[in-house]
Amino acid sequence: MSDVIKLLPDSVANQIAAGEVIQRPASVIKELVENAIDAQATHIQIILKDAGRTLIQIIDDGVGMSETDARLAFERHSTSKIRSADDLFTLHTMGFRGEALASIAAISQVELRTRRQDAQLGTRLVINASVCESQEPDMCPVGSNFMIKNIFFNVPARRKFLKTNQVELSNIVKEFEKLALVNNEVEFTLMHNGNLMYKLPKGTFRQRITALMGSNLDQQLLPLTIDTSLVKIQGYVGKPENARKRNALQFMFVNGRFMRHPYFHKAVLTAYEQLIPEGEQPNYFLRFTVDPQSIDVNIHPTKTEIKFEDEMPIWQILAAGVKETLGRFNEVPAIDFNTQDAPAIPAYSGHVELHRPEIEVDTSYNPFKQSSTPSSPAQPQRHASADRQAMSNWDELFANFERKKREGVDQTAAQPAEPAVEAAQDTLLPLGDPQSVYLQLKGRFILSPAKSGLMVIDQHRAHVRILFDRYIKRIHTGSLSSQAILFPETLHLGAAQSIALQELLPEMEKMGFVLSPLGANEWAVKAIPAGLDGVDAATMIHQIIDSVDNGGVPLKKRILEHLALTVARSAAIPSGRILSQEEMEIIVADLLKLPEPNYTPDGKTIITVIPMEQITKMF
Repeated sequence: MSDVIKLLPDSVANQIAAGEVIQRPASVIKELVENAIDAQATHIQIILKDAGRTLIQIIDDGVGMSETDARLAFERHSTSKIRSADDLFTLHTMGFRGEALASIAAISQVELRTRRQDAQLGTRLVINASVCESQEPDMCPVGSNFMIKNIFFNVPARRKFLKTNQVELSNIVKEFEKLALVNNEVEFTLMHNGNLMYKLPKGTFRQRITALMGSNLDQQLLPLTIDTSLVKIQGYVGKPENARKRNALQFMFVNGRFMRHPYFHKAVLTAYEQLIPEGEQPNYFLRFTVDPQSIDVNIHPTKTEIKFEDEMPIWQILAAGVKETLGRFNEVPAIDFNTQDAPAIPAYSGHVELHRPEIEVDTSYNPFKQSSTPSSPAQPQRHASADRQAMSNWDELFANFERKKREGVDQTAAQPAEPAVEAAQDTLLPLGDPQSVYLQLKGRFILSPAKSGLMVIDQHRAHVRILFDRYIKRIHTGSLSSQAILFPETLHLGAAQSIALQELLPEMEKMGFVLSPLGANEWAVKAIPAGLDGVDAATMIHQIIDSVDNGGVPLKKRILEHLALTVARSAAIPSGRILSQEEMEIIVADLLKLPEPNYTPDGKTIITVIPMEQITKMF
C-alpha cells in the first residue's frame, strides 16, 4: 500500500491559513495598518476601490524594508516582532505570528514599493497568488506602499460569499474606527472610490473620539482615570442619560490593541445599575495598560480575545472606578447654604399681625343649584341635547365594536382550519360567551378560558404577527402609504450605520419611509409608514439598521419581509403595557383571523393551551 500522507505545498498552506486570518477586505486593512503602526508610521493613508474588492492600498511613512526583508516578509512565519517563544509573553507590537502577509499574498495580487531611510533606492515587488513575479529597484518615498488587488480572485467560492459593497464598506469603517481610536497620535486618511471619507489629524484621545463619532458626543463623556500597580485605565464613560438601547459605542483596548471582553463589559454595566433603564447600554471608551506578561493575546487569529491573569482584581478595580466617576461628575446642583451678605430674616416673636385685603363672600351661593334667571330654561335644554348626542355617539361606537367582534368570529369560523391553527381555533370559546373573559398576567400574557383548558397568548408577539401580516398584505397589493412627520426628525448615525442605511433606502422607501441625507452622517426623517402613530421614528430606524447589520442583508426578494418584521416589532404593543378588556378582545379577534396565528414570522410561539387535565392535577 502506497503512502497517503503528503506535505502540502506552501501555496496551498497559505490559502488554508488565509481562511482564518483574511475573512473579508476589512481583515486586510486591519493587518496592514497594524504592520504600519508597528513600523512607527505617523501618517497612514487608506485608498479603496469597490469596497476593497478591486483595490486596497495602504501607504505609510514608517521605517520601510530592505530588498531582502521585502521578499522574506511574504514567507510564512517570517516576522521581525519576536525571536523566541518567550517573546510571546512580552509583546509590545500588534503583529507577531508572521502569517498576515503570506495569507494576503495567497488570495490576491500584491504590489509592494518600500524604502528605508538610509537607502538611496527602494524596491518594487510583485506577487501573484504566492508566486513572486518580479522584484526590481524603484524610486519611492521612505515607508511602505502596499497595493492589494482583486482579493480572492483565485478563490471564487470565498469571493462569491462577499456581501454587497455597502456592507463590506460598513465593515471596513468599523475596523477603521477601532484602529484610529486607539492610535490617536497617528494621522489617518480614508478614501473610497476617489471620495474622502475621513481625514483625522493627530490629537488627544477625546479629540479622536469626537472626530470619529460626532462632535455631539463631546458633552456626553465623563473622564475616567485609574492608576494602580496592577492596571492603569484611562478613557471616558458616557453619562447615564445618554445610554442607548441599540448601537451603543463601546470600545475597550489593552496595550493599544482592541479587545472584546464580556467579563469587563459586565463590570461597567454593574456600575450603571439603577442609573439606566433595563435593556439600555452605556457608551464607553476605555484603554487598559497592563504588564504584557500578565495577558495572553495568542488565542484567536483575530487577536481580539485576550486572557488576563488577574481578571477578578481588574474587574473590581474597573467597576469601582466607573462608579466613582459617575458619582464625582453627577450633575445634581449643590445647595449653597452660605449666609454671608444675605438679608436678615426677623425671628418669630410670638405674634404676627397680617394685613389681608377684604374679600366679599356670597354665603348664599350654591354651585349645584340650578339657576333661576330668565335665561336658564334654554341652558339646561342645550346641555340635555349635548348629553343625548354624546350618548348616541357612544352607542354607535359600541355597535361598531360589537359588529367588528362578530365579523372576526364569523370570518374565523368560515375559514378552513389548517393544521397550524386548528388547536387555537377549536379551543377558544366564542366571543360573547359568558365565559370569554380576558385577563392580563404581568402585563405580558392574555389569559382566556378555552374548551380544553386555559389559553395563554403573548400580547407582544400576537401584535407583531397582526402588524406583520398587515404590512405584507399592503406590500403585495401596493397599498402602502406614508405618513408625513410635521417636524422632520434628525437622525444621527455613525459612518458604518449611514452606509448600511444607504443600502436599505430603496426598500425602506417602498415600505413608506421618506429620508433625506443632511451630510456628516445625519439624515432627516420626513415620513414613516402610515399607521405607526406614537412610534419613535429614530429608534425604529436604528432597530432596522441593527437587525440587518447583525443578521446580514437578506436576499432582495426577502428584504421587504425582513423590514416589515422589524417595523412590526417596533410598533407592536410592548410587554408590560396594561390593556383594557376591549383591547384584549380586539387583539384576540384580529389574531384568529390570520392564517397562521400560532407563531410569529420568525417561529416564536404566540398561543399556548394548558390542558384541563394538567390544571386538575395541580390540585
